Amino acid sequence: MPIESGHKTQLLWNMINDFIQTYKNMISGRFDSKRVMGGGARQELAGGAKIKASFFNLYAEFEGYRACSDYNDMYIQKAI
Repeated sequence: MPIESGHKTQLLWNMINDFIQTYKNMISGRFDSKRVMGGGARQELAGGAKIKASFFNLYAEFEGYRACSDYNDMYIQKAI
């Protein structure tokens, strides 16, 4: 534990930044090696990666579907 006030502030700042980065990684679904325990065990999806996978599974059946294929630019412009 640092003794000087400036070093304590720096330590706190680093801890806050680490927390923020971990939070961002969790939401975006990025792999965070700090969270891995036990080496070679298969990791489950977490955070944003789990949400992204759910959307890909949900919308896979709609691939190639065009919601606006019946409408031309003029029709959309008039509607707006």
